[in-house]
Amino acid sequence: MEVVTRIAPSPTGDPHVGTAYIGLFNYVFARRHGGRFIFRLEDTDRQRYQAGAEARILEMFVWLGLQPDESPEVGGPSGPYRQSERLAVYHAHAEELLAAGRAYRAFETAEEIEAMRLDQKRLGKPIGYDGRGRDLPQAEQARRHAAGEPNVVRLITADEGSTTFRDRLRGDVTIPNSEIRDPVLMKSDGYPTYHLANVVDDHLMGVTHVIRAEEWVTSTPIHVLLYQAFGWDLPEFIHMPLLRNPDRSKVSKRKLDTSVDSYRQQGFLPEALLNFLANMGWSMPDGREYFGVKDMTAEFDIDRVSLGGPVFDLKKLRSFNAKYLRDILPLEEVAERAKPLLEDEGYDCSDEDYLLDVIDVLRPRAETLVELVDQAGYFFRETLRYDESARKQLASGQTFLQDIERELSILEFFDYDGVDDMLRDYVQEQAVPMGKVLMPLRAALTGTTNAPGVTDLIVILGKRESLKRIGQALTFIDAGLPDDDPQRLLEEEKARKAAAEEARKSRVKSVGAPPEAAAAGGKGSR
Repeated sequence: MEVVTRIAPSPTGDPHVGTAYIGLFNYVFARRHGGRFIFRLEDTDRQRYQAGAEARILEMFVWLGLQPDESPEVGGPSGPYRQSERLAVYHAHAEELLAAGRAYRAFETAEEIEAMRLDQKRLGKPIGYDGRGRDLPQAEQARRHAAGEPNVVRLITADEGSTTFRDRLRGDVTIPNSEIRDPVLMKSDGYPTYHLANVVDDHLMGVTHVIRAEEWVTSTPIHVLLYQAFGWDLPEFIHMPLLRNPDRSKVSKRKLDTSVDSYRQQGFLPEALLNFLANMGWSMPDGREYFGVKDMTAEFDIDRVSLGGPVFDLKKLRSFNAKYLRDILPLEEVAERAKPLLEDEGYDCSDEDYLLDVIDVLRPRAETLVELVDQAGYFFRETLRYDESARKQLASGQTFLQDIERELSILEFFDYDGVDDMLRDYVQEQAVPMGKVLMPLRAALTGTTNAPGVTDLIVILGKRESLKRIGQALTFIDAGLPDDDPQRLLEEEKARKAAAEEARKSRVKSVGAPPEAAAAGGKGSR
Protein backbone atom coordinates (compact mmCIF):
# COMPACT_ATOMS: atom_id res chain seq x y z
CA MET A 1 0.00 0.00 0.00
CA GLU A 2 1.33 3.42 -0.97
CA VAL A 3 1.22 5.89 1.91
CA VAL A 4 -0.62 9.13 1.04
CA THR A 5 -0.97 12.09 3.41
CA ARG A 6 -2.42 15.54 2.87
CA ILE A 7 -2.63 19.03 4.28
CA ALA A 8 -5.90 20.85 3.64
CA PRO A 9 -5.86 24.45 4.95
CA SER A 10 -8.72 26.90 4.62
CA PRO A 11 -7.81 30.23 2.96
CA THR A 12 -9.56 32.36 5.55
CA GLY A 13 -6.63 34.42 6.91
CA ASP A 14 -2.89 34.56 7.40
CA PRO A 15 -0.97 31.28 7.11
CA HIS A 16 -1.07 29.81 10.62
CA VAL A 17 1.83 28.21 12.50
CA GLY A 18 -0.55 25.34 13.24
CA THR A 19 -0.87 24.68 9.50
CA ALA A 20 2.92 24.65 9.18
CA TYR A 21 3.13 22.28 12.17
CA ILE A 22 0.62 19.76 10.82
CA GLY A 23 2.00 20.16 7.30
CA LEU A 24 5.50 19.27 8.53
CA PHE A 25 4.36 16.02 10.14
CA ASN A 26 2.30 14.99 7.10
CA TYR A 27 5.24 15.76 4.81
CA VAL A 28 7.78 13.85 6.90
CA PHE A 29 5.45 10.85 7.40
CA ALA A 30 4.92 10.55 3.64
CA ARG A 31 8.63 10.94 2.87
CA ARG A 32 9.61 8.42 5.55
CA HIS A 33 7.42 5.77 3.91
CA GLY A 34 8.22 6.69 0.30
CA GLY A 35 4.68 7.94 -0.24
CA ARG A 36 2.92 11.04 -1.57
CA PHE A 37 2.11 14.33 0.14
CA ILE A 38 -0.94 16.19 -1.21
CA PHE A 39 -1.84 19.84 -0.74
CA ARG A 40 -5.45 20.90 -1.30
CA LEU A 41 -7.42 24.00 -0.41
CA GLU A 42 -10.65 23.65 1.53
CA ASP A 43 -12.22 26.88 0.31
CA THR A 44 -15.91 26.06 0.65
CA ASP A 45 -16.48 28.48 3.55
CA ARG A 46 -17.36 31.34 1.22
CA GLN A 47 -18.28 33.77 3.98
CA ARG A 48 -14.78 33.68 5.50
CA TYR A 49 -12.87 33.06 2.24
CA GLN A 50 -10.06 35.55 1.49
CA ALA A 51 -8.69 35.58 -2.04
CA GLY A 52 -5.21 36.69 -0.98
CA ALA A 53 -4.95 34.04 1.72
CA GLU A 54 -4.69 31.23 -0.82
CA ALA A 55 -1.53 32.67 -2.40
CA ARG A 56 0.03 33.32 1.02
CA ILE A 57 -0.58 29.74 2.16
CA LEU A 58 0.97 28.36 -1.02
CA GLU A 59 3.94 30.71 -0.63
CA MET A 60 4.36 29.57 2.98
CA PHE A 61 4.90 25.97 1.94
CA VAL A 62 7.39 27.03 -0.73
CA TRP A 63 9.27 29.14 1.84
CA LEU A 64 9.28 26.27 4.32
CA GLY A 65 10.53 23.87 1.65
CA LEU A 66 7.65 21.43 2.17
CA GLN A 67 7.04 20.80 -1.51
CA PRO A 68 3.87 18.73 -2.12
CA ASP A 69 3.68 16.03 -4.77
CA GLU A 70 0.22 17.25 -5.81
CA SER A 71 -1.30 20.72 -5.40
CA PRO A 72 -3.17 23.46 -7.27
CA GLU A 73 0.17 24.67 -8.64
CA VAL A 74 1.88 21.32 -9.23
CA GLY A 75 -1.20 19.53 -10.51
CA GLY A 76 -1.62 15.76 -10.30
CA PRO A 77 -3.94 12.85 -11.04
CA SER A 78 -6.42 13.65 -8.24
CA GLY A 79 -7.23 17.25 -9.13
CA PRO A 80 -8.65 19.74 -9.07
CA TYR A 81 -7.17 20.63 -5.68
CA ARG A 82 -9.49 23.50 -4.78
CA GLN A 83 -12.76 22.32 -3.31
CA SER A 84 -14.63 25.19 -4.94
CA GLU A 85 -13.71 23.54 -8.27
CA ARG A 86 -15.07 20.14 -7.17
CA LEU A 87 -18.70 21.06 -6.46
CA ALA A 88 -20.05 18.63 -9.05
CA VAL A 89 -18.18 15.80 -7.29
CA TYR A 90 -19.79 16.62 -3.93
CA HIS A 91 -23.27 17.00 -5.40
CA ALA A 92 -22.97 13.62 -7.08
CA HIS A 93 -21.96 11.95 -3.81
CA ALA A 94 -24.74 13.70 -1.89
CA GLU A 95 -27.24 12.41 -4.46
CA GLU A 96 -25.79 8.92 -3.99
CA LEU A 97 -26.52 9.07 -0.26
CA LEU A 98 -30.01 10.45 -0.88
CA ALA A 99 -30.81 7.68 -3.33
CA ALA A 100 -29.57 5.04 -0.88
CA GLY A 101 -31.72 6.43 1.92
CA ARG A 102 -28.64 7.39 3.92
CA ALA A 103 -29.45 11.11 3.83
CA TYR A 104 -32.41 13.43 3.36
CA ARG A 105 -33.26 17.00 2.43
CA ALA A 106 -34.37 19.23 5.32
CA PHE A 107 -36.27 22.44 4.67
CA GLU A 108 -36.36 24.21 8.05
CA THR A 109 -35.66 27.92 7.92
CA ALA A 110 -33.00 29.59 10.07
CA GLU A 111 -35.80 30.97 12.24
CA GLU A 112 -37.26 27.51 12.78
CA ILE A 113 -33.89 26.08 13.75
CA GLU A 114 -33.35 28.91 16.22
CA ALA A 115 -36.79 28.39 17.76
CA MET A 116 -36.03 24.66 18.13
CA ARG A 117 -32.80 25.46 19.99
CA LEU A 118 -34.54 27.93 22.29
CA ASP A 119 -37.14 25.28 23.19
CA GLN A 120 -34.41 22.72 23.90
CA LYS A 121 -32.60 25.19 26.10
CA ARG A 122 -35.82 26.10 27.95
CA LEU A 123 -36.67 22.43 28.54
CA GLY A 124 -33.15 21.47 29.53
CA LYS A 125 -32.72 19.13 26.57
CA PRO A 126 -29.46 18.55 24.66
CA ILE A 127 -28.94 21.21 22.01
CA GLY A 128 -28.95 19.87 18.46
CA TYR A 129 -31.08 19.02 15.47
CA ASP A 130 -33.99 16.85 16.52
CA GLY A 131 -34.44 14.94 13.26
CA ARG A 132 -37.80 16.49 12.45
CA GLY A 133 -37.12 16.48 8.70
CA ARG A 134 -36.49 12.73 8.45
CA ASP A 135 -40.14 11.79 8.00
CA LEU A 136 -40.74 13.88 4.88
CA PRO A 137 -41.26 11.42 1.99
CA GLN A 138 -38.47 11.32 -0.56
CA ALA A 139 -40.85 12.26 -3.36
CA GLU A 140 -41.91 15.36 -1.44
CA GLN A 141 -38.29 16.23 -0.76
CA ALA A 142 -37.50 15.96 -4.46
CA ARG A 143 -40.54 18.03 -5.46
CA ARG A 144 -39.74 20.89 -3.08
CA HIS A 145 -36.09 20.85 -4.07
CA ALA A 146 -36.97 20.95 -7.77
CA ALA A 147 -39.26 23.91 -7.04
CA GLY A 148 -36.24 25.84 -5.73
CA GLU A 149 -37.12 25.75 -2.06
CA PRO A 150 -33.95 26.26 0.05
CA ASN A 151 -32.81 23.13 1.85
CA VAL A 152 -29.83 21.31 3.28
CA VAL A 153 -28.81 17.67 2.95
CA ARG A 154 -28.41 15.85 6.27
CA LEU A 155 -26.81 12.49 7.06
CA ILE A 156 -29.06 10.04 8.91
CA THR A 157 -27.40 8.98 12.17
CA ALA A 158 -28.55 6.68 14.96
CA ASP A 159 -30.26 8.28 17.94
CA GLU A 160 -28.97 5.70 20.38
CA GLY A 161 -25.63 4.11 21.01
CA SER A 162 -22.24 5.48 20.11
CA THR A 163 -19.63 5.54 17.37
CA THR A 164 -16.07 4.37 17.99
CA PHE A 165 -12.95 4.84 15.91
CA ARG A 166 -9.31 4.00 16.50
CA ASP A 167 -6.72 6.73 16.73
CA ARG A 168 -3.12 5.59 16.37
CA LEU A 169 -1.94 7.80 19.23
CA ARG A 170 -5.01 7.63 21.50
CA GLY A 171 -6.41 4.17 21.00
CA ASP A 172 -10.19 3.74 20.77
CA VAL A 173 -12.20 6.96 20.91
CA THR A 174 -15.97 6.73 21.49
CA ILE A 175 -18.51 9.53 20.97
CA PRO A 176 -22.23 9.15 21.87
CA ASN A 177 -24.45 9.33 18.79
CA SER A 178 -26.62 11.84 20.67
CA GLU A 179 -23.80 14.34 20.10
CA ILE A 180 -23.82 13.85 16.33
CA ARG A 181 -27.52 14.46 15.47
CA ASP A 182 -27.90 14.27 11.66
CA PRO A 183 -25.08 16.62 10.58
CA VAL A 184 -25.45 18.81 7.49
CA LEU A 185 -23.57 17.57 4.43
CA MET A 186 -24.67 20.11 1.82
CA LYS A 187 -25.55 23.69 2.73
CA SER A 188 -28.42 25.65 1.22
CA ASP A 189 -25.95 27.69 -0.86
CA GLY A 190 -24.94 24.55 -2.74
CA TYR A 191 -21.56 24.20 -1.06
CA PRO A 192 -20.59 21.10 0.92
CA THR A 193 -19.75 21.24 4.60
CA TYR A 194 -16.26 20.34 5.75
CA HIS A 195 -17.44 16.85 6.69
CA LEU A 196 -18.66 15.76 3.26
CA ALA A 197 -15.93 17.45 1.23
CA ASN A 198 -13.20 16.18 3.53
CA VAL A 199 -14.31 12.54 3.40
CA VAL A 200 -15.01 12.50 -0.34
CA ASP A 201 -11.69 14.15 -1.17
CA ASP A 202 -9.65 11.95 1.15
CA HIS A 203 -11.20 8.84 -0.40
CA LEU A 204 -10.89 9.92 -4.04
CA MET A 205 -7.34 11.16 -3.53
CA GLY A 206 -6.30 7.88 -1.93
CA VAL A 207 -5.35 9.35 1.45
CA THR A 208 -4.25 6.50 3.71
CA HIS A 209 -3.31 8.43 6.85
CA VAL A 210 -5.26 11.44 8.13
CA ILE A 211 -2.81 13.40 10.31
CA ARG A 212 -4.47 16.50 11.74
CA ALA A 213 -4.89 18.49 14.96
CA GLU A 214 -6.71 17.00 17.92
CA GLU A 215 -9.49 19.59 17.68
CA TRP A 216 -10.95 17.36 14.93
CA VAL A 217 -11.28 14.33 17.23
CA THR A 218 -14.94 15.08 17.99
CA SER A 219 -15.75 15.41 14.26
CA THR A 220 -14.15 12.11 13.32
CA PRO A 221 -17.20 9.96 14.23
CA ILE A 222 -19.18 11.89 11.60
CA HIS A 223 -16.48 11.05 9.09
CA VAL A 224 -16.49 7.42 10.15
CA LEU A 225 -20.26 7.25 9.62
CA LEU A 226 -19.83 8.84 6.19
CA TYR A 227 -17.20 6.29 5.18
CA GLN A 228 -19.58 3.56 6.30
CA ALA A 229 -22.50 5.13 4.44
CA PHE A 230 -20.49 5.08 1.22
CA GLY A 231 -19.11 1.60 1.91
CA TRP A 232 -15.51 2.81 1.87
CA ASP A 233 -12.52 1.62 3.91
CA LEU A 234 -11.37 3.94 6.68
CA PRO A 235 -7.99 5.67 6.59
CA GLU A 236 -5.81 5.59 9.69
CA PHE A 237 -6.54 8.54 11.98
CA ILE A 238 -3.68 10.31 13.79
CA HIS A 239 -4.63 13.38 15.78
CA MET A 240 -1.65 15.52 16.77
CA PRO A 241 -1.58 17.46 20.07
CA LEU A 242 -2.55 21.11 19.80
CA LEU A 243 0.08 23.82 20.10
CA ARG A 244 -0.40 25.67 23.38
CA ASN A 245 0.27 29.16 24.70
CA PRO A 246 2.52 29.39 27.76
CA ASP A 247 -0.66 29.48 29.87
CA ARG A 248 -1.60 26.12 28.30
CA SER A 249 -4.53 27.56 26.33
CA LYS A 250 -4.84 26.76 22.63
CA VAL A 251 -2.55 28.88 20.46
CA SER A 252 -4.55 31.79 19.09
CA LYS A 253 -3.75 35.17 17.59
CA ARG A 254 -5.36 36.88 20.57
CA LYS A 255 -2.50 35.74 22.79
CA LEU A 256 0.33 35.00 20.38
CA ASP A 257 1.54 35.92 16.92
CA THR A 258 0.33 32.92 14.92
CA SER A 259 1.10 34.19 11.41
CA VAL A 260 3.96 32.49 9.57
CA ASP A 261 4.09 35.59 7.34
CA SER A 262 4.80 37.67 10.42
CA TYR A 263 7.65 35.44 11.55
CA ARG A 264 9.09 35.51 8.05
CA GLN A 265 8.95 39.32 7.97
CA GLN A 266 10.64 39.47 11.38
CA GLY A 267 13.60 37.61 9.95
CA PHE A 268 13.03 34.09 11.25
CA LEU A 269 14.59 31.32 9.17
CA PRO A 270 12.39 28.53 7.74
CA GLU A 271 14.88 25.89 8.90
CA ALA A 272 14.74 27.20 12.46
CA LEU A 273 10.93 27.41 12.49
CA LEU A 274 10.58 23.85 11.20
CA ASN A 275 13.17 22.53 13.66
CA PHE A 276 11.29 24.28 16.48
CA LEU A 277 7.93 22.86 15.34
CA ALA A 278 9.44 19.38 14.96
CA ASN A 279 10.19 19.44 18.69
CA MET A 280 6.55 20.21 19.45
CA GLY A 281 5.39 16.85 20.76
CA TRP A 282 8.10 14.76 19.06
CA SER A 283 11.75 14.07 19.75
CA MET A 284 14.74 12.46 18.08
CA PRO A 285 15.63 8.98 19.37
CA ASP A 286 19.10 10.24 20.33
CA GLY A 287 17.75 13.33 22.08
CA ARG A 288 19.14 15.83 19.57
CA GLU A 289 17.37 19.19 19.70
CA TYR A 290 18.76 20.70 16.49
CA PHE A 291 18.14 18.84 13.23
CA GLY A 292 16.88 19.40 9.71
CA VAL A 293 13.86 17.95 7.90
CA LYS A 294 16.03 15.32 6.18
CA ASP A 295 17.40 14.17 9.53
CA MET A 296 13.89 14.10 10.97
CA THR A 297 12.63 12.06 8.02
CA ALA A 298 15.39 9.49 8.40
CA GLU A 299 14.54 8.93 12.07
CA PHE A 300 10.80 9.58 12.04
CA ASP A 301 8.41 7.38 13.96
CA ILE A 302 4.91 8.81 14.44
CA ASP A 303 4.50 6.70 17.57
CA ARG A 304 7.10 8.90 19.31
CA VAL A 305 4.61 11.78 19.34
CA SER A 306 3.70 12.79 22.88
CA LEU A 307 0.13 13.83 23.63
CA GLY A 308 1.10 16.39 26.26
CA GLY A 309 0.23 19.81 24.84
CA PRO A 310 3.46 21.30 23.41
CA VAL A 311 4.05 24.93 24.39
CA PHE A 312 4.77 27.44 21.65
CA ASP A 313 7.44 29.39 23.53
CA LEU A 314 8.49 32.46 21.55
CA LYS A 315 11.69 32.84 23.57
CA LYS A 316 12.69 29.31 22.64
CA LEU A 317 11.86 29.93 18.99
CA ARG A 318 14.13 32.99 19.06
CA SER A 319 16.91 30.92 20.61
CA PHE A 320 16.49 28.31 17.86
CA ASN A 321 16.71 31.03 15.24
CA ALA A 322 19.79 32.52 16.87
CA LYS A 323 21.44 29.09 16.90
CA TYR A 324 20.85 28.72 13.17
CA LEU A 325 22.16 32.23 12.46
CA ARG A 326 25.29 31.82 14.55
CA ASP A 327 26.29 28.19 14.32
CA ILE A 328 24.27 26.00 11.97
CA LEU A 329 23.91 27.88 8.69
CA PRO A 330 27.18 28.64 6.87
CA LEU A 331 28.26 32.28 6.92
CA GLU A 332 27.75 32.55 3.18
CA GLU A 333 24.16 31.33 3.50
CA VAL A 334 23.34 33.86 6.23
CA ALA A 335 24.85 36.63 4.11
CA GLU A 336 22.78 35.56 1.13
CA ARG A 337 19.58 35.69 3.24
CA ALA A 338 20.49 39.07 4.74
CA LYS A 339 21.62 40.74 1.51
CA PRO A 340 18.15 41.52 0.07
CA LEU A 341 17.08 43.03 3.39
CA LEU A 342 20.21 45.18 3.50
CA GLU A 343 19.65 46.31 -0.09
CA ASP A 344 16.05 47.20 0.78
CA GLU A 345 17.56 49.64 3.30
CA GLY A 346 19.59 51.21 0.48
CA TYR A 347 22.93 49.70 1.51
CA ASP A 348 25.55 48.81 -1.10
CA CYS A 349 26.38 45.10 -0.75
CA SER A 350 28.46 44.75 -3.91
CA ASP A 351 31.67 44.04 -1.97
CA GLU A 352 31.09 40.38 -1.04
CA ASP A 353 34.13 40.09 1.21
CA TYR A 354 33.08 43.17 3.15
CA LEU A 355 29.53 41.83 3.45
CA LEU A 356 30.81 38.51 4.82
CA ASP A 357 32.97 40.31 7.38
CA VAL A 358 30.01 42.42 8.51
CA ILE A 359 27.67 39.42 8.82
CA ASP A 360 30.34 37.40 10.61
CA VAL A 361 30.85 40.01 13.33
CA LEU A 362 27.15 40.80 13.76
CA ARG A 363 25.47 37.40 13.72
CA PRO A 364 26.59 36.48 17.28
CA ARG A 365 24.67 39.58 18.42
CA ALA A 366 21.38 38.95 16.56
CA GLU A 367 18.50 36.51 16.96
CA THR A 368 16.79 37.29 13.63
CA LEU A 369 17.78 38.55 10.20
CA VAL A 370 15.93 41.80 10.84
CA GLU A 371 17.89 42.40 14.06
CA LEU A 372 21.09 41.73 12.14
CA VAL A 373 20.13 44.25 9.45
CA ASP A 374 19.08 46.83 12.05
CA GLN A 375 22.52 46.61 13.63
CA ALA A 376 24.39 46.76 10.32
CA GLY A 377 23.60 50.36 9.41
CA TYR A 378 26.80 51.94 10.70
CA PHE A 379 28.86 49.66 8.45
CA PHE A 380 27.22 51.12 5.34
CA ARG A 381 26.29 54.74 6.11
CA GLU A 382 28.49 57.59 4.91
CA THR A 383 27.58 59.81 7.85
CA LEU A 384 26.96 58.54 11.36
CA ARG A 385 24.24 59.69 13.72
CA TYR A 386 25.38 59.66 17.34
CA ASP A 387 22.86 58.39 19.86
CA GLU A 388 22.71 59.76 23.40
CA SER A 389 25.02 57.13 24.88
CA ALA A 390 27.58 57.78 22.14
CA ARG A 391 27.47 61.54 22.74
CA LYS A 392 28.29 61.06 26.40
CA GLN A 393 31.22 58.80 25.58
CA LEU A 394 32.58 61.23 23.00
CA ALA A 395 32.37 64.06 25.53
CA SER A 396 34.63 62.20 27.92
CA GLY A 397 37.03 60.69 25.42
CA GLN A 398 38.30 63.48 23.18
CA THR A 399 41.96 63.13 24.18
CA PHE A 400 41.84 59.35 23.77
CA LEU A 401 40.38 59.75 20.30
CA GLN A 402 43.09 62.22 19.32
CA ASP A 403 45.79 59.86 20.55
CA ILE A 404 44.25 56.79 18.85
CA GLU A 405 43.88 58.73 15.62
CA ARG A 406 47.61 59.42 15.69
CA GLU A 407 48.56 55.87 16.73
CA LEU A 408 46.35 54.32 14.05
CA SER A 409 47.69 56.59 11.32
CA ILE A 410 51.26 55.44 11.91
CA LEU A 411 50.44 51.78 12.48
CA GLU A 412 52.60 49.76 10.11
CA PHE A 413 51.03 46.31 10.30
CA PHE A 414 47.28 46.82 9.85
CA ASP A 415 45.75 43.48 10.70
CA TYR A 416 43.79 42.14 13.67
CA ASP A 417 46.84 41.43 15.82
CA GLY A 418 48.48 44.73 14.92
CA VAL A 419 45.39 46.78 15.79
CA ASP A 420 44.70 44.81 18.95
CA ASP A 421 48.28 45.16 20.19
CA MET A 422 48.23 48.90 19.50
CA LEU A 423 45.03 49.39 21.49
CA ARG A 424 46.19 47.28 24.44
CA ASP A 425 49.57 49.00 24.60
CA TYR A 426 47.92 52.40 24.53
CA VAL A 427 45.48 51.51 27.33
CA GLN A 428 48.34 50.21 29.46
CA GLU A 429 50.32 53.40 28.92
CA GLN A 430 47.36 55.52 29.93
CA ALA A 431 46.80 53.39 33.05
CA VAL A 432 43.03 53.56 32.70
CA PRO A 433 40.36 50.88 32.47
CA MET A 434 39.97 49.45 28.97
CA GLY A 435 36.44 50.81 28.66
CA LYS A 436 37.61 54.38 29.21
CA VAL A 437 39.37 54.23 25.84
CA LEU A 438 37.34 51.70 23.87
CA MET A 439 33.86 53.04 24.60
CA PRO A 440 34.53 56.51 23.12
CA LEU A 441 36.29 54.84 20.21
CA ARG A 442 33.35 52.49 19.62
CA ALA A 443 31.02 55.51 19.72
CA ALA A 444 33.19 57.33 17.18
CA LEU A 445 33.28 54.37 14.82
CA THR A 446 29.58 53.43 14.97
CA GLY A 447 27.55 56.25 16.50
CA THR A 448 26.46 53.97 19.32
CA THR A 449 27.94 52.07 22.24
CA ASN A 450 26.06 48.85 21.45
CA ALA A 451 28.40 47.41 18.84
CA PRO A 452 30.97 44.63 18.35
CA GLY A 453 34.55 44.74 19.61
CA VAL A 454 36.57 47.79 18.59
CA THR A 455 39.36 45.75 17.01
CA ASP A 456 36.85 43.96 14.79
CA LEU A 457 35.27 47.28 13.85
CA ILE A 458 38.56 48.89 12.86
CA VAL A 459 39.75 45.89 10.85
CA ILE A 460 36.45 45.54 8.96
CA LEU A 461 36.05 49.25 8.29
CA GLY A 462 39.68 49.53 7.23
CA LYS A 463 42.34 52.04 8.18
CA ARG A 464 41.15 54.90 5.98
CA GLU A 465 37.47 54.64 6.98
CA SER A 466 38.31 54.25 10.67
CA LEU A 467 40.49 57.37 10.61
CA LYS A 468 37.76 59.21 8.74
CA ARG A 469 35.17 58.34 11.38
CA ILE A 470 37.42 59.25 14.27
CA GLY A 471 38.07 62.57 12.54
CA GLN A 472 34.34 63.16 12.09
CA ALA A 473 33.80 62.47 15.78
CA LEU A 474 36.49 64.95 16.78
CA THR A 475 34.95 67.55 14.49
CA PHE A 476 31.59 66.87 16.09
CA ILE A 477 33.14 67.41 19.51
CA ASP A 478 34.87 70.63 18.45
CA ALA A 479 31.60 71.91 17.01
CA GLY A 480 30.16 72.13 20.48
CA LEU A 481 29.34 68.78 21.98
CA PRO A 482 27.45 69.60 25.19
CA ASP A 483 29.56 69.20 28.34
CA ASP A 484 27.81 68.86 31.67
CA ASP A 485 30.84 69.73 33.81
CA PRO A 486 33.96 71.07 31.98
CA GLN A 487 35.94 71.59 35.20
CA ARG A 488 35.38 68.00 36.29
CA LEU A 489 36.53 66.69 32.92
CA LEU A 490 39.66 68.87 33.10
CA GLU A 491 40.56 67.54 36.53
CA GLU A 492 39.96 63.96 35.41
CA GLU A 493 42.21 64.53 32.42
CA LYS A 494 45.05 65.93 34.58
CA ALA A 495 44.76 62.99 36.96
CA ARG A 496 44.75 60.54 34.07
CA LYS A 497 47.89 62.03 32.56
CA ALA A 498 49.68 61.99 35.91
CA ALA A 499 48.74 58.34 36.44
CA ALA A 500 49.88 57.48 32.93
CA GLU A 501 53.26 59.16 33.46
CA GLU A 502 53.73 57.35 36.75
CA ALA A 503 52.87 54.02 35.12
CA ARG A 504 55.34 54.70 32.30
CA LYS A 505 58.17 55.45 34.74
CA SER A 506 57.38 52.31 36.70
CA ARG A 507 57.51 50.11 33.57
CA VAL A 508 60.79 51.65 32.40
CA LYS A 509 62.37 51.22 35.82
CA SER A 510 61.31 47.58 36.00
CA VAL A 511 63.14 46.67 32.78
CA GLY A 512 66.21 48.80 33.53
CA ALA A 513 65.98 51.07 30.50
CA PRO A 514 66.54 54.83 30.67
CA PRO A 515 63.44 56.98 30.25
CA GLU A 516 64.92 58.58 27.16
CA ALA A 517 65.21 55.23 25.39
CA ALA A 518 61.67 54.28 26.22
CA ALA A 519 60.36 57.64 25.07
CA ALA A 520 62.21 57.32 21.77
CA GLY A 521 60.70 54.01 20.86
CA GLY A 522 57.17 55.13 19.78
CA LYS A 523 54.59 52.86 18.14
CA GLY A 524 55.99 53.66 14.71
CA SER A 525 59.10 51.63 15.52
CA ARG A 526 57.20 48.33 15.29
